[in-house]
Amino acid sequence: MSAVQLLLVPLALWVLQASLCHGACVEVDSDTDAVVNEGFKLGCISCKMRAEVPAEATVEWSFMPKGESEFTKIYSYEDLMSDTPDERFYERLYWNGSKKTKDLQDGSIYILNVTWNDTGTYRCIFTRTLTFTSFKFHNDTTKIVHLNVVPRLTRGIASILSEVMMYVTIVGLQVWLVVEMIYCYRKISAQGEEALRESTLKNGSKRQIALDSPSTLHPFFHYDTISLPHPGGQAAKRLVQRTDG
Repeated sequence: MSAVQLLLVPLALWVLQASLCHGACVEVDSDTDAVVNEGFKLGCISCKMRAEVPAEATVEWSFMPKGESEFTKIYSYEDLMSDTPDERFYERLYWNGSKKTKDLQDGSIYILNVTWNDTGTYRCIFTRTLTFTSFKFHNDTTKIVHLNVVPRLTRGIASILSEVMMYVTIVGLQVWLVVEMIYCYRKISAQGEEALRESTLKNGSKRQIALDSPSTLHPFFHYDTISLPHPGGQAAKRLVQRTDG
């Protein structure tokens, strides 16, 4: 087997495994506040506990208006087909759940043009059949959504506080970043000035040593020591021409 074939084998296995994988399922509650004259999603998720077992599921939605005591079937989804038997929701309910599969885990529906009469309790029933090697297992899961129709959405105190804290955090991080940049700039600038000062002092010392060294003089000149006429009798040097050979 060539080196190219050895590299292609794990790639093929990875592609096969990826094709057999499915997205993770997480059960979350549906929203409960719908705005009048707008659309709204009625959420209903029922995750299959045994992902490796083949299964099929159907979804049925029922509605109990506010002030009443009985549910009425308004929508069903089975074998990739939907049905809306209730005239109140005719052409206003659309499937918004799992696509192109009979193994349903998301049974959500979407309501168009919400009205005040849509206020009430909605019931979603998942009927799932798990197919094992020697038998089939049936399971029913029920979800309840209490829908409240409002003229417009109002934000709660918790939402407002969380947004304020988010902006405060962003501003605080930006201020901290600016302070850090200024501090780093000043530190680097001070180090540069210190290095320049040390370099200048070293160069000055080297020049002074060069001037004081006799080896740097012309062969026809030498230093002569004389006394200066000022207090302390300090000696000074002068450059005179050699007279010896």
